[in-house]
Amino acid sequence: MTDRTSLGPGAARQLATTTKTTPQMRGISPRYLLRALPWIDVESGVYRVNRRRTYVLGDDRISTHTDAGTPRVIPGDLREIPFLREADDPALVQLADGFTEVTFESGETLASEGDPADRLWVLVRGRAEKRATGHFGEDALLDVVADGQFFDLDAWTRGEPLPYRVRALSAGVALCCDRSVLAELSDRNETVRAAVDAYLAGGAVLAGAEAPIDLSSDHVDEVELPCTYVDFEESPREYHMTLAQTVLRVNTRVSDLYNGPIDQTRAQTNLTAHALRERQEASLLYHPEYGLFRNVAPGQRVQSRTGAPTPDDLDELLTRVWKQPAYFLAHPRAIAAFGRECTRRGVPPVIETRFGSPLLTWRGVPLLPSDKVRFSGPGAATTEILLMRVGEADQGVVGLRPAKVDDEIEPGLAVRNMGVDRRGVTSYLMTAYFNAAVLVEDAVAVLQNVGVANYYDYA
Repeated sequence: MTDRTSLGPGAARQLATTTKTTPQMRGISPRYLLRALPWIDVESGVYRVNRRRTYVLGDDRISTHTDAGTPRVIPGDLREIPFLREADDPALVQLADGFTEVTFESGETLASEGDPADRLWVLVRGRAEKRATGHFGEDALLDVVADGQFFDLDAWTRGEPLPYRVRALSAGVALCCDRSVLAELSDRNETVRAAVDAYLAGGAVLAGAEAPIDLSSDHVDEVELPCTYVDFEESPREYHMTLAQTVLRVNTRVSDLYNGPIDQTRAQTNLTAHALRERQEASLLYHPEYGLFRNVAPGQRVQSRTGAPTPDDLDELLTRVWKQPAYFLAHPRAIAAFGRECTRRGVPPVIETRFGSPLLTWRGVPLLPSDKVRFSGPGAATTEILLMRVGEADQGVVGLRPAKVDDEIEPGLAVRNMGVDRRGVTSYLMTAYFNAAVLVEDAVAVLQNVGVANYYDYA
């Protein structure tokens, strides 16, 4: 017996109708990249980027590996050095064996301006800055170098004084090769000697430089005009449709008996489509062949000077993509770290509403957050910030999708009924077709080695 004098809520709920939500999914993000890219409808499944002939020299990095705790240069990656592109493997192994390990501390001077460049430095781990005396005697920051980058190839090859000084910004490890090792290799290998001589005679071709177009201007007399033509790449890059795909399975008994008020098949399809789109955005960023972070040219990579993403760092990115920059793309933690650096300097970034959300901007360029941007390294890992120009008319970054796919439910996303098996399960093949193309190298730039662990006591 109880003292209750009316129907209890527990029993009453058995007679009530429950108001339900559609299925929720934590993994759904705003996917700003997919919304920001202009999408090109590709009729044939292949998108060819025709370009003026360009000199491409590699990724400007010499990779290393660890052998019994000791860092060593990967011989094949020495082909990043222009005059070693045609060198045979034994020659590269010989040169790689000539590198010795050097450790350094933060603030240490690695090389001094005007000293003989008797060693080629390859940074295995750590950051360093190049500085020189400017035209008016000022101390000028030229560049910040980090993992895999090397200096100074030209002075080392020519045996000339170093045109700048290098100071470590963090503790790290480098591999160094004496110039005498290159001299010995040249004496033994005719191919290397000829390539070095050609390099010394003609200088280095800058990565990303385009074949010249001869022109004449500012003449007053009758002069013989130059004859020229625009040379095109003979093997332009082609982008084929890639895909994210899965088979969705729905039991016919479920779809027949439990299909109201929420359509079971539609609910399953909707969440699976979101998962495919999330995978699509991740692939557009990091796919080994076409991912945006994988297609940044050597001269378009910027190293953070202090680790934390500062206004100076983003300004440096803007000098790389200065022709109509459209969007920064970064992990939310990197954007928060940038906000802290702005607050510390008293220059809070402007907030603008884009895609229906308030977003931080810098110099009028929105910072789009994406949880697909990766972190790398042990401990306090680092991340990257991408800056891009978009659109075919502006020679920027464009998204690619098929013009039409059978059984399409969204542009580039198809759901195809594969039939019912003997267990009464209906299978649906779900496929998202997509790709992205960087039309010109200066359409993207990246800030690397970005730390997000700096916090300040503003009190």
